[in-house]
Amino acid sequence: MAKILDGKLLASLSEEDFKKRVAQLRKKTGSSPILATILVGDDPASATYVKMKGNACRRVGMDSLKVEMNQKTSTTELLDKIDELNNNEDVHGILLQHPVPAQINERECFDRISVQKDVDGVTSESFGLMTMGEKAYGSCTPYGIIRLLDHYDISCEGLSACVIGRSPILGKPMSMMLLNKNTTVTVCHSRTRNLSEIVKESDLVVAALGQKEFIKVDWLKKDSVLVDAGFHPGGYGDVEQEGLDKVCSAYTPVPGGVGPMTINTLIMQTLESCEEKFK
Repeated sequence: MAKILDGKLLASLSEEDFKKRVAQLRKKTGSSPILATILVGDDPASATYVKMKGNACRRVGMDSLKVEMNQKTSTTELLDKIDELNNNEDVHGILLQHPVPAQINERECFDRISVQKDVDGVTSESFGLMTMGEKAYGSCTPYGIIRLLDHYDISCEGLSACVIGRSPILGKPMSMMLLNKNTTVTVCHSRTRNLSEIVKESDLVVAALGQKEFIKVDWLKKDSVLVDAGFHPGGYGDVEQEGLDKVCSAYTPVPGGVGPMTINTLIMQTLESCEEKFK
């Protein structure tokens, strides 16, 4: 019988541990971890995501600092705000909500975040450190996936893995994290030829291409492990869900698999940043 990789359950269990650690920090230092979230513009989906992150902070006893900037904000203005938060001793993590308005140089702004406060794992420096196996906060979705695999005792060592997607905050860091766990990784994308054949040969498939049910169940290798990082309206992922239990040895449900682990990892890394400060 296929194992369901329940991210919602793991996130809930993790929050119980976070509550205890936050309480210990408050007792020891008088301080609570603070996550600063920067929302530029009025995109409703982004506003919802920021609200969810604030709610997650409150559930574990952490504080959140919501920074809202208008749609016409310039790159310079956003960089100044990031500098202000970098220099704020009370702030332990900084998240710049993606996407930002078109006139802003998003990469320049991401890279302005101090690596010590880059709890979303979006800076080039954090990516480089992580790739080299050095200490850094990981990009939250791929690191959440690694935590999920570890929790269910799925060893990646020696497996052949196919990562479908090459975004800088999901596909690329996912590939490097798996490589660091001694997995043999093939990175696929929109221009990959014979994708179904590559998937068919893979022990582990991470689907992160952002297209509804693009990957078909009959592409998957028998007893493979499937991680579906996609989410589309109506509760659909990047992979067909029906029949997965008959093909896979383990898989993530949609919803309730990868999604809850992303915010949970953000909260965890903010907590770790605060703990590091008071060591």
